[in-house]
Amino acid sequence: MAQIINLRRARKSANRAKHEASAAANRERFGQSAASKATQKATTTLEERQWQGHKRDHRDPDAT
Repeated sequence: MAQIINLRRARKSANRAKHEASAAANRERFGQSAASKATQKATTTLEERQWQGHKRDHRDPDAT
């Protein structure tokens, strides 16, 4: 004999699973602490400044 399924309960369970997956993705995306964000920003800024400092200036010095 087939198993009886409560459709309301199955629908709610599927919705919970979908929302949990979405919440897990959001936790991963936005779940950084303020200190972690500040450290990452400082590191990125430092790397950008170092990269800019190593660039060559290709302008002609005689042309003013």
